[in-house]
Amino acid sequence: MAMMGLFIAGNALFVVAPSHEMGVLFRFVAGLPHGAFFGAGAVVAASLVGPGQKARAVAMMFMGLTLANVVGVPLGTLLGQQFGWRVTFAAVVLIGVGALLSVARLIPHQGRPVNPSLRGEVAAFRKPQVWLALAIVTFGMGGGFACLSYVTPMMTDVAGFEPATVTLLLSLAGVGMTLGNYLGGRLADRSPTPALIGALASLAVVLAAFTVTAGSKLGATVTIFLVGMTSFMVGPILQARVMEKAGGSPSLVSAAIQSAFNIANSIGAYLGGLVIAGGLGLVAPNWVGAALAVLGLGLAVVAAVVERHERARPATIPTTTRTEEPALV
Repeated sequence: MAMMGLFIAGNALFVVAPSHEMGVLFRFVAGLPHGAFFGAGAVVAASLVGPGQKARAVAMMFMGLTLANVVGVPLGTLLGQQFGWRVTFAAVVLIGVGALLSVARLIPHQGRPVNPSLRGEVAAFRKPQVWLALAIVTFGMGGGFACLSYVTPMMTDVAGFEPATVTLLLSLAGVGMTLGNYLGGRLADRSPTPALIGALASLAVVLAAFTVTAGSKLGATVTIFLVGMTSFMVGPILQARVMEKAGGSPSLVSAAIQSAFNIANSIGAYLGGLVIAGGLGLVAPNWVGAALAVLGLGLAVVAAVVERHERARPATIPTTTRTEEPALV
C-alpha cells in the first residue's frame, strides 16, 4: 500500500509539473516503487494459494501488467491525443487511487513476517540459482524488448502499415503477452524447467523469423503476436522459481527480478538502437533479440544442470563424537 501511495504521489506531481526538468524528476519518483510493489505482490499472491499453484497465482497478478498493454496503452494514447498528456496522467492517478483502495479492502491482511531480517534476505543472493534466474531474465527477456522497442518503425517502414494502425498492432502484442503470461504460469506449476527452456527457445526462433516476416503485413501481424506471447511466458516461470530458491526470504529476490526485468528492457532497447544506428536496418534488432534469447537459453540449461547436481548430491548427516548422558528422571 505504501508503494502504491508513492506511485500515486509521483504521478499527481507529474500532472502539475511546471517544467520539463521537474517532470523528469516526478517520473523518477513514480517509477521508484515499481520493483518493490511487484516483488511484494508476487510474495502475497503466492501466499494466498496452496502448493502447486504458486506460479499460476503470480501469473494472475502479472496479468494486470500485460492487460495494461492491451487496454491502458491505447486508452492513454487516445486521451493524450484528444485532451493532452496531463489528462492522461490524471486518469492514471485516479486508477492508482482505485487500486490502493482495492488492495486495502480486498487483499487479506498478511501480518508481519516471523523474525524479519535483512541479513536473511541478503543471504538468499548467495545461492547460484538466484543469480542464474536474474541473468536469464536480463538476457532472455532482453531479447523480446530488443524487438518490441522498435516495433513501430518495423511495422510502418518495413511492413508498410499506416501509423494509425500501429496502436492496434501494439494491442495485439499485448494480447500475446497476456496469453504468454497465463501459459507460463500454468506450465511452471507442472514442469518449470522444461517450460522455461521451451519458452526461451521459442522466443529465439520467433525473433529470428521476424527478420523475414517483417516484410509482409500478414507475417508481421502474426509474428508480433508470437513475440509478445513467447517473451512474457518467461516472467512467471522465473518469478516462481526465484522465490522457491530463496527459501524463507523471498521478498528481496522477488523485487530483484523486477529490477532484472527493467535492466532487460534497457539492454534490449540499447543494443537494438546500436544496430539500427550502425546502418544494419530496422529489422536488425530482431537478430539482436534472437542472440539475447539464445544466451538466456544457455543460462537456463546451465541452471537445469546445476539443479540436477544439487538434487543428486547426498545429504550430509551431521555426526558427533560426544556421547550423551541419559537423562535422569
